[in-house]
Amino acid sequence: MSPRARGPRAGRRPPARRRTRRSARRQRAQERTAGLLAAAAAALAVVAVAVDWLLTHWWVPIALGVFATVAAAARLHRAQQRARWEAVRAQGLRYGLPRLDALHHSRFEDAVRDLMRRDGCADAVRVGGGGDLGADVKATDPFGRRWVIQCKHRAKGLDGSAVGTPDLQVLNGTARQVHGADVGVIVTNGRVTKPAVAFAAQQCLYVVDRHTLGVWASGSRPLWEVLRAVPPPRRPTSRS
Repeated sequence: MSPRARGPRAGRRPPARRRTRRSARRQRAQERTAGLLAAAAAALAVVAVAVDWLLTHWWVPIALGVFATVAAAARLHRAQQRARWEAVRAQGLRYGLPRLDALHHSRFEDAVRDLMRRDGCADAVRVGGGGDLGADVKATDPFGRRWVIQCKHRAKGLDGSAVGTPDLQVLNGTARQVHGADVGVIVTNGRVTKPAVAFAAQQCLYVVDRHTLGVWASGSRPLWEVLRAVPPPRRPTSRS
């Protein structure tokens, strides 16, 4: 056997070096354990101090609990008051035509939304804007009918440009197919051309012109009572 074969294997660490590394690992593990024990002891000490303080000042958590209860009750009361006020405001909501004429077109859409809410459409929402696809206001009435409304505000009222057939064609192309409407309506504070009115009748659309808007906005009847021959309710209700 050659001297190389009898010697230590190539690459094997000397025993002394291996013992030194194992000792270093054990020392680090012991230090970590000691650190964890120290942290646990500190946490227990903090808990003990907190418990002792609470036992001495037992009235503090009770006072905090009472304060939190009173604050929560006050917030609930304010929310209920706001809800009642909104209900009263909605029930008494009225708009005269001069006020509607003076609105910005986006505020006109808000007014139509609020009138639908007044009529009992709790989910009425304004969706007008770029890419609205012919829908400015959407709402579901108490009878389950889905309303899609296109608003056409004219700052000059009757003296402004008339709503024409192209406006109705846009509504006709999207109200049912895109928005799932049961009732498609165009609302304006201005004029509507006779061809547009005829087109609406042919396509089972509804026109709220200035006169009809004045009756609806200044009165207390819901829009489906102001309009004629709207579709029947989707579901039976106490009001149907």
